[in-house]
Amino acid sequence: MKTVYSEGHRTHDPQFFLVRGVVRKTTEQPERADRLLSGLGSGRNDLVPATEFGAGPRARVHSPEYLDFLARCWDEWKALPDAGSEMIANVHPVRQPYGTYPSGIVGRLGWHSADTSCPIGPGTYAAACAAADVAATAAELVLNGEDAVYALCRPPGHHAYRDMAGGFCYLNNTAIAAAHLRLKHERVAVLDVDVHHGNGTQGIFYERPDVLTVSIHADPTRYYPFFWGYAHERGAGSGTGANLNLPLPIGTGDADYLAALDAASRAIKAFAPGALVIALGLDASEADPLAGMKITTDGFKRIGAAVARLGLPTVLVQEGGYLSEVLGINLAAVLRGFEGAR
Repeated sequence: MKTVYSEGHRTHDPQFFLVRGVVRKTTEQPERADRLLSGLGSGRNDLVPATEFGAGPRARVHSPEYLDFLARCWDEWKALPDAGSEMIANVHPVRQPYGTYPSGIVGRLGWHSADTSCPIGPGTYAAACAAADVAATAAELVLNGEDAVYALCRPPGHHAYRDMAGGFCYLNNTAIAAAHLRLKHERVAVLDVDVHHGNGTQGIFYERPDVLTVSIHADPTRYYPFFWGYAHERGAGSGTGANLNLPLPIGTGDADYLAALDAASRAIKAFAPGALVIALGLDASEADPLAGMKITTDGFKRIGAAVARLGLPTVLVQEGGYLSEVLGINLAAVLRGFEGAR
């Protein structure tokens, strides 16, 4: 399986992470990519450099105002007196119909931030664009005949909405891959196996009937993103029925997870898409520092095999999965399971 990768992610090295009122160093570090690459080293994955697509793939899923904000915000921030070393919003508006889009950088930062876990530094925009290009390149390879391609994206993307960053995410790489596949396929499915609900991806496609979004994740009652990811969220308007959430209890292990994956697979088969995007979070691992689920390395291999048995052209987009001794091992297990079942 080919792997698309860009060293451009290294310009993004966030520091701030607020956990229960305590400021800590973020778990979304450049070392994540190094450990994922090490996991690929023992496999049969050919590294392919990302193609620079320009703004096109990003503009298919994100608003013009948001993309303009990301491109210009750092320079405007640094022009403020006593500006900090990272951009972190101190206000998050309740978006009522009468809300006014602010002109100042502090207001726009709040408008475009869902939470405080997406600090912006001098190289964040470049890294996010590089990750988006990785996702689009993988999708393009699949459109051109590859059976499956892995996109090693960093920073991740599935919490980013059309016009908001959140949860370590700035540009929604999974949605970008799905929209790129839509250039050829009438219907595309997204299966999110990250421990967190793919709220941004859900939001982007919530009223669309052409993209099925399915997410298996820790119950948001007591787990990020808290406000989204419940089973009653089924889509809206013409997209009603094209969204499926399968929340699981915190601490879920292999057997119950794979049972939920069977339900997800049935929904995807019924939708009959032409291609599939996997939002490949590895943070459901029993060793992940975010401690949401207890999936073993063998469980990840079985997840990969189950995805492969769907028999669809597939883009696997890296989402979460944080620093542990088995991060790269679990990635190799997913890909080994996928390739073995294929």
